[in-house]
Amino acid sequence: MAAFDPRKGARVRWTLILIAACLTVRGLWTTTAHAGDWPQILGPHRDGRAEHESLADAWPAGGPKVVWERPVGRGYAGVAVVGERGVLFHRVESEEVVEAFAAKTGKSSWKYAIPTSYVSGISPDDGPRCVPIIHGDRVIVFGVQGNLACLRLADGNKLWARDTHAEFRVGEGYFGAGSSPIVEGDKVIVNVGGKKTGAGIVAFALDTGKPVWNVTHEDASYSSPIAVTVNGVRNVIVETRLKTVVLNPDTGAIRSELEFGMRGPTVNGANPTVMGDRLFMTASYGIGAVFAKIGSASLEKLWESNDLISSQYATCIADGGVLYGIHGRDDQGQASLRCIDPDKQKVVWEKDDFGYATLLWTDGKLIVQKTDGTFVLVKATPTQYTELASAQVFNAKTFALPALAAGRVYARDDHTLKCLDVGR
Repeated sequence: MAAFDPRKGARVRWTLILIAACLTVRGLWTTTAHAGDWPQILGPHRDGRAEHESLADAWPAGGPKVVWERPVGRGYAGVAVVGERGVLFHRVESEEVVEAFAAKTGKSSWKYAIPTSYVSGISPDDGPRCVPIIHGDRVIVFGVQGNLACLRLADGNKLWARDTHAEFRVGEGYFGAGSSPIVEGDKVIVNVGGKKTGAGIVAFALDTGKPVWNVTHEDASYSSPIAVTVNGVRNVIVETRLKTVVLNPDTGAIRSELEFGMRGPTVNGANPTVMGDRLFMTASYGIGAVFAKIGSASLEKLWESNDLISSQYATCIADGGVLYGIHGRDDQGQASLRCIDPDKQKVVWEKDDFGYATLLWTDGKLIVQKTDGTFVLVKATPTQYTELASAQVFNAKTFALPALAAGRVYARDDHTLKCLDVGR
């Protein structure tokens, strides 16, 4: 791998990793998520799955109907949608703007601005990376310079805010802050990256924003924390820069950890994926994939491979004992869509030269958003690759994660947010 040198074109190479900030696992959401809601990164359970949607089996010749569209500011953060309200997080001039909008029309209802001076030395984009969280009557956002804010969903009034980078002496990293926080119980848990202050991972009280606990001397990654109950024990799992950490969400006590990552110009971008009591992790840059068993106080590595699925930042989706995901790197122009069987350690089927993409699952189908702006509808089956529909939705690079709520996909590129009708 070539040495990292932002002065010699690395800007293009690394732009694509930012999606990770915006990236999976059943049992994660601690508030009741109703059918048709997409309240956080990768959906109700952070696993890219929507259990109660009903999708059309094909699309019109021109692609899914555009219900509405509206301009947006900069950033790679996807939207969150609950009920009739959505939340957008984007940069407008020198502010990161949190904006509530009507899910049916896109019309704005309130805005809250966070001043920012962030300028990326690598990426052409300087906006926020992290998908907002809608949790009950609150909205939680994590800005590119580490500004963590909790707002009232009804009107956008600030309830509390923390400057985590200043408070815990965190550097900006390759692309600024890019790991979406998670709400677990009465805490907001953040992959902060304050390694100098023992605040790699920090929990804040949901009601006040006061720090409750902090652990690890690890840098942050661009993978977002997940939570899962295994054998009756609730865990939060965080991929840091170089490790995967399983901890007690109440106390922050580390139950187990496993080295995952590589020093140098690499990132951990995809969220880990849980399959029962097993954990799947993937990254590119020679890191590869690891499949492990989650024990009460251990992560037992079952296998590791750089050949099955090594994904630059896209989270794999589990269904029916198999994993669907992207193998390859967007910045190198080579990526395939794969279905793998992790138990048998084999590729079940592959669509070569598919292009880099992020995936959502519902109704036995995959909605695939490629970074070239193409959307593809694929039958989710371990038998073979079966394409049901394809459409060019955007004519620009499309990095932000899409949201799927009540039969509609909310997707954006650098300039436009679109609401697409994909329901049956």
